[in-house]
Order: sequence, then structure tokens, then C-alpha cells
Amino acid sequence: MKKILTLLAVVGLFVFSGCSDDDKDEIFDTTNYVFEVNKVDFANNGEGFTGRFDYALLPEDVLLVYRLGGIAPNGRDIWVQLPEAHYYDNGTIFSYKFDFTQDDFKIYLDGLGLNNIPNDMRYNQTFRIVIVPEVGSTGVYAKKTNTKNEYSDYYEVIRKYNLNDSNVKTLN
Repeated sequence: MKKILTLLAVVGLFVFSGCSDDDKDEIFDTTNYVFEVNKVDFANNGEGFTGRFDYALLPEDVLLVYRLGGIAPNGRDIWVQLPEAHYYDNGTIFSYKFDFTQDDFKIYLDGLGLNNIPNDMRYNQTFRIVIVPEVGSTGVYAKKTNTKNEYSDYYEVIRKYNLNDSNVKTLN
């Protein structure tokens, strides 16, 4: 009886060890983490741009928004992190701001004297939206670096979290 049980155990071992799932599909992360919104015009009431994501953000993800503030002498874009405040002698005080949910985001103006904002600050604005995943491909946790200073430099954020901004997806 022992020989039969041993034989069944050996046969069973070969049968079950021969069944494997080596044909797994390879999964590639094709998620785009850098988006751009061009030619945003703000209404007198501050309304600007509302956009939706192709996928829901995770609760741990961090969303950052930058405004194209100009071009540096070396030709590099200058990205200014939102919120971004401006003060004028005529009493106009405003900020570019944003809010977001897991599915969408909104860029808008908030402040006093929005009717008096110079045209070059109201019309034809460009914004970059950066999603910093909970854990970037560098293994750095987004929530552990949560001060504005650590996110203020667009290029440092892209480098630190190993995000690819060479193929920015345009949302409008």
C-alpha cells in the first residue's frame, strides 16, 4: 500500500508541477503623467478650463499644475507652480488656482478686480498638469514629499519621479 501511495504522490507531483502559467501577458505602464492645456482664456468671473482624465486618479496620487510663465534666456520654458498670486497697484489682486477630483480638474482665477487683469495674463495661457503617482518609478513616495518647495521646480519634479515629459498629451 505504501508503494502505491508513493507512486501516486510522485505522479501527482509531476502532473501538478507540469501545469504552469508561463504565458502571462506582459503589462506595460502606458499611463501618461504629464498633460498640457493650451490657449486657456479666463472669463471676467474667473472661469477658465475644466478637463477630465482618461482614468481615475488614485487617492494617494498628487496632482500639480504649472503655468508657462515665460521663456528663459537659454530657451527653456519657465513653469510656475499654482497657486500663483499677482498684485497690481490699481488694487487688482488675483491668483491662478486649480482644484481636482479623481476624475477631473479645473483651472480658474480667484481674486479682486478680475475685470482689470491685463490681457497677457488672462488670455492664451498654457498649463502643464503633472500627476505624481503614489510611488514613482524611482521608488520615491509622493506623499512623503509634500511641501510646496519640493514641488515648485517643474524640471526637478520630472527628474525626481522619473516622469517622461517628452511626449506630453494635450487635453484641448
